[in-house]
Amino acid sequence: MSFFEEVAPEMDRYLENHASAEPEILRKLRRETFQKTTQPHMISGYQQGRLLTIISKMLQPKNVLEIGTFTGYAALCLAEGLSGDGKLTTLDVNEDLAYLPKKYFVGSEYSGQIHFKLQDAKEFLKETDEVFDLVFIDADKENYAEYFRLIKPKTRSGSVVMFDNVLWYGKVLEDHPKQKATQIIKELNDLVAKDADFENLILPLRDGVNLLRRK
Repeated sequence: MSFFEEVAPEMDRYLENHASAEPEILRKLRRETFQKTTQPHMISGYQQGRLLTIISKMLQPKNVLEIGTFTGYAALCLAEGLSGDGKLTTLDVNEDLAYLPKKYFVGSEYSGQIHFKLQDAKEFLKETDEVFDLVFIDADKENYAEYFRLIKPKTRSGSVVMFDNVLWYGKVLEDHPKQKATQIIKELNDLVAKDADFENLILPLRDGVNLLRRK
């Protein structure tokens, strides 16, 4: 066992204890996510949530897109930085779970700014003519490379794009991965690194966040 693996639980507690407080609505949503979903680990969570909030507050975006709503935790974090007339569109295809993010969106102070759509993200991106200031993607990994190709024309200079789970439990280090999701995530990371229109950095937070800025 490595040193990091030994101290990981204690380090997580230390990091959370030395980060800005989690808003009460997010604390309740996180608890209900663990109570009512079968894969609660999919939630963005405390540390990543604070990262999303800080980035959003720095940008003060007018138009935000999220691909992969799950229970709505990340969307609420991103909404904290919206400009007064800004909006956030969040997309998912899970109709069975839709009641949970809807409940928390309506109960939040951002209810009038969050637009939750049950729609395939690829279809949405092909149809929309919107340009986004901030994009967060945490959805089906096998479409990550395609999402990157589709989202690029929907960004401008200064736009920020974030992909979650880009380290994929360390599987990106495999030379010849058999899992399709691993192959696509490696393809995405290669595409981003080679794209001269973006500058990027992979943050080793949780399962890795690829942070991109359009030049």
